[in-house]
Amino acid sequence: MSSRRLQLLATLALLSVTASWGSTFFLIKDLLDRVPTLDFLAVRFAIAGLVMLAVAHRSVLALSRQAWRRAGVLGAVYGVAQILQTAGLAHTPASVSGFVTGMYVVFTPLLAAVLLRSRITGLTWCAVLVAALGLAVLTLQGVSVGYGEAITLVSAVLYALHIVALGAWSTSREALGLSVVQLLVIAAVCLAATAPDGIVLPERTSDWVSVVYMALVAGAVALVAQTWAQSQLSPTRSAIVMSMEPVFATLFAVALGGESLTTRMLLGGALVLAAMLLVELGPRRPVEGEVQHLAV
Repeated sequence: MSSRRLQLLATLALLSVTASWGSTFFLIKDLLDRVPTLDFLAVRFAIAGLVMLAVAHRSVLALSRQAWRRAGVLGAVYGVAQILQTAGLAHTPASVSGFVTGMYVVFTPLLAAVLLRSRITGLTWCAVLVAALGLAVLTLQGVSVGYGEAITLVSAVLYALHIVALGAWSTSREALGLSVVQLLVIAAVCLAATAPDGIVLPERTSDWVSVVYMALVAGAVALVAQTWAQSQLSPTRSAIVMSMEPVFATLFAVALGGESLTTRMLLGGALVLAAMLLVELGPRRPVEGEVQHLAV
């Protein structure tokens, strides 16, 4: 398969990942009325990690020692980001949290330039700014900077770091094994954060169905697809594609969650989509050679 077609397939895979993430927002909003957030995260990623370990244990055992270390770092970074984002959500409106978290689309090229010594083109920076503007139009209705916003911003930096590191370290051959170890580490981090207070499990059958869907489809399968896709795409291109997540969240909220479609939603979604198309139509830079600048 040609490099161009492979990158297009990777973009479509990453777009499917963001769609699956977007489909979980209204499910999570309902579930968290009955299950504490950290408990939900711990159970979700534990199910995802253990199921994937049972299915793909050979891929895990085949990982090199270096790949194990890298997967551990990736999982820890992502797990801490999840906890900080969750803690920030308790102190800031959901719309503001969504926008601040989405700022990983800005931090990703900055970190890629520093850590990977990547040259970010003017067209790519333009796409990044259009995506950020789209996120602002889609989510913001006023914002003040406080504790919640500050720790959510830290989580956005960590998500960007995860995207950059995953893009530098992932290979198509090791994508499955890397994903499984990441899931297990994320689960361990979340369990460590919630274990002192005990773990509350869902009681309703419908809640368990939601948790299993989010664990296996929007968790395990999505992370495998993301890990493989980022072995084919640069971190900045990946971040811009992933900024479609709140657009998909809005679409699912309107289609299945009973929310009304507004002009802000249409304009914000159009801007984020324009940013993705802008970076996809621009010149493609090879991702090979970036790994050597981020050694672990």
